[in-house]
Amino acid sequence: MKPSTDRYTFTAMALHWLLAAGILGAFGMGLYLDGLPFSPAKLKLINWHKWAGITILALSVARLLWRLTHRPPALPARIAAAMPVWQHVAHHGTHHLMYLLFFAVPLLGWAYSSAKGFPIVWFGVLPLPDWVPVDEALAQALKPLHALAAWGLIGLVALHVVAALKHQFVDRDGLLDRMRPGR
Repeated sequence: MKPSTDRYTFTAMALHWLLAAGILGAFGMGLYLDGLPFSPAKLKLINWHKWAGITILALSVARLLWRLTHRPPALPARIAAAMPVWQHVAHHGTHHLMYLLFFAVPLLGWAYSSAKGFPIVWFGVLPLPDWVPVDEALAQALKPLHALAAWGLIGLVALHVVAALKHQFVDRDGLLDRMRPGR
Protein backbone atom coordinates (compact mmCIF):
# COMPACT_ATOMS: atom_id res chain seq x y z
CA MET A 1 0.00 0.00 0.00
CA LYS A 2 2.55 2.62 -0.93
CA PRO A 3 1.59 5.69 -2.92
CA SER A 4 2.61 5.49 -6.55
CA THR A 5 2.76 9.22 -7.30
CA ASP A 6 2.50 12.61 -5.70
CA ARG A 7 -1.10 12.81 -6.99
CA TYR A 8 -4.27 11.02 -5.98
CA THR A 9 -5.51 8.21 -8.20
CA PHE A 10 -8.27 8.83 -10.73
CA THR A 11 -10.65 6.78 -8.58
CA ALA A 12 -9.84 8.81 -5.46
CA MET A 13 -10.38 12.05 -7.41
CA ALA A 14 -13.66 10.84 -8.89
CA LEU A 15 -14.99 9.78 -5.48
CA HIS A 16 -13.83 13.07 -3.92
CA TRP A 17 -15.55 15.28 -6.50
CA LEU A 18 -18.73 13.15 -6.76
CA LEU A 19 -19.07 13.20 -2.98
CA ALA A 20 -18.45 16.96 -2.91
CA ALA A 21 -21.15 17.57 -5.52
CA GLY A 22 -23.56 15.23 -3.74
CA ILE A 23 -23.02 16.82 -0.34
CA LEU A 24 -23.47 20.36 -1.65
CA GLY A 25 -26.53 19.36 -3.67
CA ALA A 26 -28.20 17.43 -0.84
CA PHE A 27 -27.46 20.22 1.64
CA GLY A 28 -28.88 22.87 -0.69
CA MET A 29 -31.94 20.75 -1.36
CA GLY A 30 -32.43 20.20 2.38
CA LEU A 31 -32.33 23.94 3.01
CA TYR A 32 -34.78 24.56 0.20
CA LEU A 33 -37.16 21.83 1.41
CA ASP A 34 -37.23 23.15 4.93
CA GLY A 35 -39.10 26.27 3.87
CA LEU A 36 -41.60 24.67 1.49
CA PRO A 37 -45.24 24.14 2.41
CA PHE A 38 -46.50 20.56 2.23
CA SER A 39 -47.32 19.66 -1.37
CA PRO A 40 -46.79 16.92 -3.96
CA ALA A 41 -43.75 18.86 -5.23
CA LYS A 42 -42.26 18.88 -1.73
CA LEU A 43 -42.82 15.12 -1.41
CA LYS A 44 -41.03 14.58 -4.72
CA LEU A 45 -38.08 16.71 -3.56
CA ILE A 46 -37.98 14.87 -0.22
CA ASN A 47 -37.57 11.61 -2.14
CA TRP A 48 -34.78 13.13 -4.23
CA HIS A 49 -33.12 14.32 -1.01
CA LYS A 50 -33.35 10.79 0.41
CA TRP A 51 -31.95 9.32 -2.80
CA ALA A 52 -29.07 11.79 -2.68
CA GLY A 53 -28.41 10.86 0.95
CA ILE A 54 -28.29 7.14 0.22
CA THR A 55 -26.06 7.80 -2.80
CA ILE A 56 -23.75 9.85 -0.56
CA LEU A 57 -23.69 6.96 1.90
CA ALA A 58 -22.79 4.50 -0.89
CA LEU A 59 -20.08 6.82 -2.23
CA SER A 60 -18.76 7.22 1.31
CA VAL A 61 -18.45 3.46 1.71
CA ALA A 62 -16.66 3.23 -1.65
CA ARG A 63 -14.38 6.14 -0.74
CA LEU A 64 -13.50 4.69 2.65
CA LEU A 65 -12.78 1.25 1.16
CA TRP A 66 -10.64 2.86 -1.55
CA ARG A 67 -8.80 4.94 1.04
CA LEU A 68 -8.15 1.90 3.25
CA THR A 69 -6.73 -0.10 0.35
CA HIS A 70 -4.90 2.69 -1.53
CA ARG A 71 -2.62 4.87 0.50
CA PRO A 72 -2.88 8.52 -0.49
CA PRO A 73 0.21 10.43 -1.52
CA ALA A 74 2.07 11.99 1.37
CA LEU A 75 2.16 15.73 1.73
CA PRO A 76 5.19 16.96 -0.20
CA ALA A 77 8.05 17.46 2.28
CA ARG A 78 8.42 21.17 1.45
CA ILE A 79 4.73 21.77 2.17
CA ALA A 80 4.70 19.65 5.33
CA ALA A 81 7.76 21.50 6.63
CA ALA A 82 6.16 24.89 5.98
CA MET A 83 2.95 24.04 7.88
CA PRO A 84 2.84 24.86 11.58
CA VAL A 85 1.83 22.05 13.94
CA TRP A 86 -1.70 23.43 14.36
CA GLN A 87 -2.24 23.18 10.59
CA HIS A 88 -1.17 19.52 10.60
CA VAL A 89 -3.60 18.86 13.45
CA ALA A 90 -6.38 20.78 11.66
CA HIS A 91 -5.64 18.93 8.40
CA HIS A 92 -5.96 15.49 9.98
CA GLY A 93 -8.80 16.43 12.34
CA THR A 94 -10.89 17.98 9.58
CA HIS A 95 -10.48 14.95 7.34
CA HIS A 96 -11.35 12.49 10.12
CA LEU A 97 -14.43 14.49 11.16
CA MET A 98 -15.58 14.80 7.54
CA TYR A 99 -15.32 11.02 7.10
CA LEU A 100 -17.34 10.51 10.28
CA LEU A 101 -20.02 12.92 9.08
CA PHE A 102 -20.08 11.40 5.56
CA PHE A 103 -21.69 8.44 7.32
CA ALA A 104 -23.50 10.12 10.22
CA VAL A 105 -25.54 12.61 8.17
CA PRO A 106 -27.19 10.12 5.79
CA LEU A 107 -27.60 7.48 8.51
CA LEU A 108 -29.35 9.99 10.77
CA GLY A 109 -31.58 11.00 7.85
CA TRP A 110 -32.38 7.37 7.10
CA ALA A 111 -33.15 6.75 10.78
CA TYR A 112 -35.40 9.82 10.86
CA SER A 113 -37.28 8.64 7.78
CA SER A 114 -37.69 5.18 9.32
CA ALA A 115 -38.87 6.59 12.65
CA LYS A 116 -41.46 8.75 10.83
CA GLY A 117 -42.72 5.62 9.04
CA PHE A 118 -41.71 6.84 5.57
CA PRO A 119 -39.77 4.15 3.72
CA ILE A 120 -36.89 4.91 1.39
CA VAL A 121 -37.11 3.37 -2.06
CA TRP A 122 -33.78 4.27 -3.66
CA PHE A 123 -34.48 5.87 -7.05
CA GLY A 124 -38.00 4.43 -6.82
CA VAL A 125 -36.60 0.93 -7.46
CA LEU A 126 -34.75 -0.50 -4.44
CA PRO A 127 -36.71 -0.55 -1.17
CA LEU A 128 -34.38 -0.10 1.80
CA PRO A 129 -35.12 -1.59 5.19
CA ASP A 130 -36.22 0.57 8.07
CA TRP A 131 -33.52 0.28 10.67
CA VAL A 132 -35.31 1.94 13.56
CA PRO A 133 -38.93 1.38 14.63
CA VAL A 134 -41.69 3.82 13.80
CA ASP A 135 -41.67 6.17 16.78
CA GLU A 136 -42.69 9.83 16.58
CA ALA A 137 -40.69 10.80 19.68
CA LEU A 138 -37.57 9.19 18.20
CA ALA A 139 -38.22 10.95 14.88
CA GLN A 140 -38.47 14.31 16.64
CA ALA A 141 -35.16 13.60 18.42
CA LEU A 142 -33.41 12.51 15.20
CA LYS A 143 -34.51 15.40 12.97
CA PRO A 144 -32.41 18.09 14.71
CA LEU A 145 -29.47 15.69 14.98
CA HIS A 146 -29.59 15.15 11.21
CA ALA A 147 -29.69 18.93 10.66
CA LEU A 148 -26.90 19.61 13.17
CA ALA A 149 -24.67 16.95 11.61
CA ALA A 150 -25.39 18.34 8.12
CA TRP A 151 -24.45 21.87 9.25
CA GLY A 152 -21.30 20.48 10.87
CA LEU A 153 -20.37 18.69 7.65
CA ILE A 154 -20.98 21.76 5.50
CA GLY A 155 -18.86 23.82 7.92
CA LEU A 156 -16.00 21.35 7.62
CA VAL A 157 -16.39 21.30 3.83
CA ALA A 158 -16.15 25.10 3.84
CA LEU A 159 -13.02 24.93 6.01
CA HIS A 160 -11.55 22.32 3.65
CA VAL A 161 -12.26 24.54 0.62
CA VAL A 162 -10.79 27.64 2.30
CA ALA A 163 -7.64 25.69 3.19
CA ALA A 164 -7.31 24.39 -0.39
CA LEU A 165 -7.76 27.91 -1.79
CA LYS A 166 -5.20 29.26 0.70
CA HIS A 167 -2.69 26.69 -0.55
CA GLN A 168 -3.51 27.57 -4.16
CA PHE A 169 -3.61 31.37 -4.04
CA VAL A 170 -1.70 32.44 -0.92
CA ASP A 171 0.97 29.77 -0.48
CA ARG A 172 1.08 28.97 -4.21
CA ASP A 173 2.47 25.55 -3.33
CA GLY A 174 0.55 23.46 -5.89
CA LEU A 175 -1.11 21.30 -3.26
CA LEU A 176 -4.50 21.57 -4.99
CA ASP A 177 -3.05 20.04 -8.18
CA ARG A 178 -2.88 16.65 -6.41
CA MET A 179 -6.69 16.44 -6.47
CA ARG A 180 -7.43 18.28 -9.72
CA PRO A 181 -8.29 15.95 -12.58
CA GLY A 182 -6.45 16.39 -15.84
CA ARG A 183 -3.35 18.05 -14.41
